[in-house]
Amino acid sequence: MATAELAPLVRVGGLAEAVSGLVKALRADGLDVTVALPDYSAAALAGEKIFALEVPEWTGPARARVGHLEGFGEVALIDLPGIARSHPYMRPDGLFGWDDNDRRFTGFSIACAALAVVIGADVVHANDWHTAVIFAFLPPGVRTVFGVHNLAYQGDSDAGWVDAFPNHGQAFLRSGRCNPMAGGVTVADRVVAVSPTYAKEITTVEHGAGLEDLLRARGPALIGIRNGIDVSEWDPMIDLHLASNYGVSDFGVANPATKAANTAALRRRFNLEGGDGPLLGIVTRLVHQKGLDLVEGLAPYLASVDAQLVVLGSGDPPTAARFRALAQADPARVAFFEGYDIALSHQVFAGADLYLMPSRFEPCGLAQMQAMAYGAIPIVTNVGGLHDTVIDADSQPATGNGFIAGHLDGAGLVDAVHRGARAWRERRRRAEIIRRGMRTDWSWTAPAKAYRAMYESLG
Repeated sequence: MATAELAPLVRVGGLAEAVSGLVKALRADGLDVTVALPDYSAAALAGEKIFALEVPEWTGPARARVGHLEGFGEVALIDLPGIARSHPYMRPDGLFGWDDNDRRFTGFSIACAALAVVIGADVVHANDWHTAVIFAFLPPGVRTVFGVHNLAYQGDSDAGWVDAFPNHGQAFLRSGRCNPMAGGVTVADRVVAVSPTYAKEITTVEHGAGLEDLLRARGPALIGIRNGIDVSEWDPMIDLHLASNYGVSDFGVANPATKAANTAALRRRFNLEGGDGPLLGIVTRLVHQKGLDLVEGLAPYLASVDAQLVVLGSGDPPTAARFRALAQADPARVAFFEGYDIALSHQVFAGADLYLMPSRFEPCGLAQMQAMAYGAIPIVTNVGGLHDTVIDADSQPATGNGFIAGHLDGAGLVDAVHRGARAWRERRRRAEIIRRGMRTDWSWTAPAKAYRAMYESLG
C-alpha cells in the first residue's frame, strides 16, 4: 500500500485518514499489508530494520526503514535524496508546490516498486498521482490497484520523464506531458474511486478533470468503494479531547442535547456571545473544491437564523485572510482558527449542531461521517460521497440524516441552512435525525471486506 500521506504521521487531506483506516481494517481482517510512505522527517520507529532498495542511479541511494509507528503499527518509510521536506507538497509560502515534486515522487514510486519486489508482494495498491509511477517499474505478474482519492491533482510534468520508464511509458503521456494520474488509471488491473457516485462522476466531462475518456474506457475495471472512518479515533463515548463524553443513547426525546457541554465549551474558547441558536462547524482544507466562497457569502445570513459559525482550516492564504476578516468583522457570530489542530477538530465536531460541507466536488468526504458520528447534522451539496452518505431529511423524513443543498450556489446553501436550523429547533425531530446518523456504521469494516474481495478477484 503506497501513499504520500498516512495518519497519524503526516496529514494534509483525507488521503491520510483513508489509507490509515483501510490498512488497519485490512490487517484486522487477516491481510498482510506493508504500507509505504516517504520518510519526510526521520520519524522514530520502534524495532527498526533497514532495507537497501535497488533503484536507478539517477534517483540516488534509497532505503526503507521498517518498524512500528506509535498510534498505527508497522510502516516502511522510504528515504532517498530530496524526499524529506517540512510539507509533503508545498513550499512554506503555501502558494506553490516544491519545484522538484516530479523528481521526488517519481523516485519514491520507483523505490516502492523495489520494495514490492523485496517483500514479494502479491498486490501493489498505489494511491493518487504521487505513487502511480510504481506501475512502470514493477516486474510482470504483480497485480495492481490504483486508488483515486482526488482526480483533480494529476502530477503533470515534463514529458521527458517517460523516457526513463521501462514499462507502459506511453500510458503516462497525456497532451504532450507526463501525467502520472493518467498512467495509473490506464495501467492498473483495477481502478478504485473512493465512493460509488464519484466512480460514476469521473467518467463525465464535468468531473473527469480531462481524463474522463480514459476512465470510461476501463469499463468494469473501474469501481467505487466508499471510504469509512476510524471509529477507534472518532467515538464521542471515549474521545479524550472532549469536554464531555456522550453516545447515541443520550439523544432521547426528553433530552436531545446532552452534548451541549461541548457546544458551550467551543463557544467559550472562541468568545462567541449569546448562543441560543445553532452552532455551525467546519473543519476543512482551504481550497476552492470545498466551496468556502459560498460559506463566506453565508455569513451575512447567520443573524437571520440566530446562528454562529466556527471554522477550522488551513491551506490557501487568501482564503484564510478572508475568513480572518469575517471573524474580525463579526466576532460574536464568526470564529476562525487557521491551521490543523487534532484536538480542536474533534471539539468542533462535538460542539457543532450543524456541520457545513458545501463542496463543489467530493470524492468521498470523511467529515460528514465524522460529524454524524458526533451528533452534528450535516448540510452538504449533492456530489460524490456526500450523495452516498447524506439523506435529505425534508425529502425523506423517515430516513433523513442531514440536509442537501438543492443547488450548488449561495442560494442553495442558505436554503439548506435555514431548513437545518428549523429542524434543529424541533427537539423531537432533531433527536431523530441525530440518532439516525449516530447509529449508522461508518466504520471501515464493510469497505475493507469489499477491498479484500476485489484483491482476491485479481487472481
